[in-house]
Amino acid sequence: MSALRRLRLDLTGALQGVGFRPFVYRLARSQELSGFVCNTGDGAAIEIEGRAPAVEGFVRRLEAELPPHAAVDRCRVVALAPKDDQNFVIAASVEADTSSAVVMPDLATCPHCLREVRDPADRRYLYPFTSCAHCGPRYSVIEALPYDRARTTMRHFPMCAECQVEYADPEHRRFHAEPIACPRCGPQLALWDATGQPIATRHTALLGAAEALRRGRIVALKGLGGFQLIVDATNEAAVSRLRVRKQRPRKPFALMLPSMEEAEVAAHIGEAERRLLVSAAAPIVVLRARSGGVGIAPSVAPDNPCWGIMLPYTPLHHLLLDELECPVVATSGNRGDEPIVTGETEALERLAGVADCFLVHDRPIRRAVDDSVVRVMAGREVVLRRARGYSTGPVLGVARADVAGPILALGGQQKNALAMGSRDKLFLGPHIGDLAAAWTRRAFTRQAAELPRLYGIKPAVVACDTHPDYHSTRAAMGFGLDLARVPHHLAHVLSGMIDNGLDAPVLGVAWDGTGYGGDGTIWGGEFLAVDAGRFRRVASLWPFRLPGGEAAVREPRRAALGALYALFGEAALALAGLPPVAAFAPSERALLATMLSRGVNAPLTSSAGRLFDAVAAILGLCQMSSFEGEAAMAVEFAAERASNTVRLPPAILREKMRRLVVDWRLLMRVLVRERMAGTAPEPLAAALHEGLTEAIVDVARRVGLRRVVLTGGCFQNALLTERTVGALRAAGFEPYWHKCIPPNDGGLAAGQVAFAARPLIEEAV
Repeated sequence: MSALRRLRLDLTGALQGVGFRPFVYRLARSQELSGFVCNTGDGAAIEIEGRAPAVEGFVRRLEAELPPHAAVDRCRVVALAPKDDQNFVIAASVEADTSSAVVMPDLATCPHCLREVRDPADRRYLYPFTSCAHCGPRYSVIEALPYDRARTTMRHFPMCAECQVEYADPEHRRFHAEPIACPRCGPQLALWDATGQPIATRHTALLGAAEALRRGRIVALKGLGGFQLIVDATNEAAVSRLRVRKQRPRKPFALMLPSMEEAEVAAHIGEAERRLLVSAAAPIVVLRARSGGVGIAPSVAPDNPCWGIMLPYTPLHHLLLDELECPVVATSGNRGDEPIVTGETEALERLAGVADCFLVHDRPIRRAVDDSVVRVMAGREVVLRRARGYSTGPVLGVARADVAGPILALGGQQKNALAMGSRDKLFLGPHIGDLAAAWTRRAFTRQAAELPRLYGIKPAVVACDTHPDYHSTRAAMGFGLDLARVPHHLAHVLSGMIDNGLDAPVLGVAWDGTGYGGDGTIWGGEFLAVDAGRFRRVASLWPFRLPGGEAAVREPRRAALGALYALFGEAALALAGLPPVAAFAPSERALLATMLSRGVNAPLTSSAGRLFDAVAAILGLCQMSSFEGEAAMAVEFAAERASNTVRLPPAILREKMRRLVVDWRLLMRVLVRERMAGTAPEPLAAALHEGLTEAIVDVARRVGLRRVVLTGGCFQNALLTERTVGALRAAGFEPYWHKCIPPNDGGLAAGQVAFAARPLIEEAV
């Protein structure tokens, strides 16, 4: 008989809140081993003791049979002296001053729990807070690490005897499932009127909310990570009313459909999209709508061929849609660009005049988390808004170099999200929002304090954008820590490199709407060469002026006048046959001409996003934007509708002070001439995409770096991304685009962490 052997395994990774300890317990018992497993500040610790073959079998099976949502990042194995334990147990968690454990995101309802909720014979029948070790709240309820019930908001709900039995049963899927609850001991629903007065409780509250929706009312529903505003998606009057009250004129609303079958009737769904819809993350997936759809109101997504669709991801959503049997709009519970509301008192204040009634519950939401948005591009998912289902993970490697301590990165002004780097890892916080609103700034301040606190980490370095007027930049200066100011477009490129596991050298194509340039202009059409320890701006788009500065971001017609002025000079203001020129009164055109000729309140920009805006206005697609990206989306959608093509001359690469400039003026001049001659917008929009794609390939050829990273908000455009990826591959390059980190400003903080960890020196031009 072989001698006893004892090993200790210290593991890091996604190990808490995924049923890992119960899995280890059952595995050890099956191998007839003694010892223990426990949560630690870094992940989990295991000690196993038994005969050598059994110990070796345990180690081999541990990685091969992990639970679905678990992941081991590192495993350190140490041999110990045998202790002659008699049993294997789940031991008390070990607290630590610092932590590198992964905080798991909230997980969509698993099939087992859904069957229980729909089974009249089950004790959890119609219970909207049913969960187990494989699903339910995680990030939104956690108060501290390690992850135990006592450190979540579920500590307010002592388990009843039946739940306690399940929690303690090694063979039950609720064995050590921290969010466990049932109708006897768990959270409960309530329906309030618009003033907060109770109307109904428990399942009657849900039935009352469903009836309100049938009558065209707007229901504020307290969900997993915050409130949602819900209306019947087939009721045009109700959807239009929501638009007015929410102050959201045209930006598409998200749809929640009862089932995958109904989603397939409503939209074209490929295999990748199908996997996303039914995944544990259950994000909003951008899908091409089918003509006719399922009776969806036109106001859900005006003039937009795509819908953002998700399936129910909590028992509460499943029960509500089971009762309604129709799709609903499920949009963030806020006004405009404010952060999502999480508390009942706050909801009554901030959603007053928006919601007609409130479907609430008494489980506190500790951490706000909105719905994630994902789009499939070039055959794989790209996260556009990183929130529920993705928050704080995955953990990615970050080279720390000579940085003295942990890094907190504060992101940018729009689509703000935070990140933290510590112990060679990157922790990504969820989407916060645009920092122009006071409520969003408060949420930003809260999360900037709570993200380090959650991991027990005290930042030594704070990283931010170089823009002096960003709220996040000003906040960084108030921390009193070493400050890393990161160039906006370099942060984009670094985030794309991290997302794809790339080291230098690479050519980064960073195209977006607005970014602070190092030369006093507004950048946004940049090509950055990143090499070991340094970077250089090797190319950019030909600059043009934006009359009115910030006003041009909201008015594509102004960007169009700036681009036209770059083509025709003052004669551009006389082209009254073009929509952006006709959109201004003669007196306004005279003022704008003065601004452009003198360069007064008309900054130069190399922005690809503003160039898309200009084309949208010239083609008559969009003169005034009601939300960021509206004009660029109109150009993308027009290009996709094109049934024929128009050939535009290519952009010309010019060399200026050791830097290439992509001169688009001849291309644009012909586009304007064709439009004035009556050519339809669609083929011209398609030709623009082709011209810009060719320009990217031409720059890549001149620079000579094989690996090309596509990043920035412009690469949310699926057509541009897919055509560029294809063209680069055909030309012999290796293109990379985003996956888990958003290509827009929601990914800036990740790049800021990378820069602070390993600063790059800008090469002089």
